[in-house]
Amino acid sequence: MSAPVRLGRPLPEVAAATPADVVACAAEGRPTVLRGLVGDWPAVRAARENRLADYLRSLDRGGGGDVILGGPEIEGRPFYNADLSGLNFERARRPLAALLTALEAAADQARPPTMYMGSVPASALTPDFSAANPAPGTPAGVEPRLWIGNATTIQTHYDQSDNVACAVGGQRVFTLFPPEQVANLYVGPLDFTPAGQPISLVPFDRGDWREDWPRFDAAAEAARHAVLEPGDAIYIPSLWWHHVQATAPLSMLVNYWWTVGRPGAPSPFDALVLAIGALGDLPPERRRAWAAFFDHYVFETDARTHAHLPPERRGVLGESTPVMLERIKRFVMNGLARR
Repeated sequence: MSAPVRLGRPLPEVAAATPADVVACAAEGRPTVLRGLVGDWPAVRAARENRLADYLRSLDRGGGGDVILGGPEIEGRPFYNADLSGLNFERARRPLAALLTALEAAADQARPPTMYMGSVPASALTPDFSAANPAPGTPAGVEPRLWIGNATTIQTHYDQSDNVACAVGGQRVFTLFPPEQVANLYVGPLDFTPAGQPISLVPFDRGDWREDWPRFDAAAEAARHAVLEPGDAIYIPSLWWHHVQATAPLSMLVNYWWTVGRPGAPSPFDALVLAIGALGDLPPERRRAWAAFFDHYVFETDARTHAHLPPERRGVLGESTPVMLERIKRFVMNGLARR
């Protein structure tokens, strides 16, 4: 795989981080490296002593998950094929025990196959993991997800949720880009992706990008990077793009996702895709007119948006309650059914 690249400036850091630092970072929405946040986890201690595989086996209760499998030729990078008509890897369900054995067998190979089990809830894979390795200040009830594989490059993508990612085994290099750099990241298809979220097509860790991806210069200028060692963590706010390189033959990361906002609210991404379908073919002047409506009702909304209406006549502009969210969903679905 490509050597890790440190693009842009280093992220801010907190030394000897505590759960309170997670709460503070999330309240401010600032991406931050949290040094040593989970350094006392038994899983981290096992990794530092080269016992991570044995530690995971001690927690194994026969669970498994979907594994990305690619040949040596993909060099640890799950991605599209050359013309974006398909993907360069396959998925197969594997027990944890089988994955660990395969990773150990490939550890000394110069060009190993890619093996990567990602986003598996800890309760489904190692039910006792959470009790032994407690959550580091994330909101109550958020389940950890485990990511286990060999050296991989996970292409630049974003999550809709806030994220605390904890390095357990092996070093990881993170490169972050602010949400407003979306126009300079050359994002791939929104509805056909390697792992659920749209990704940037720019392989910036493989060398010069200026000929094929000239707008990426601006993204590179805005980039922030961090190198995480076992025990370190990083807080990544919602919609911040991140590129992740794991370098070890047995790498493990644990992350926690949570969403800010009312549970059950429609997905902003779904709203974006629906807006693309509704507005994408309109002439520029009509799109600008609708932009004024979106600003007024969505992006710059305040009391002036609805204060002139009696509360009982504010309809979908009323207080965001579970009942109102269901009313909004029905209103939209009824509108779509009439088309």
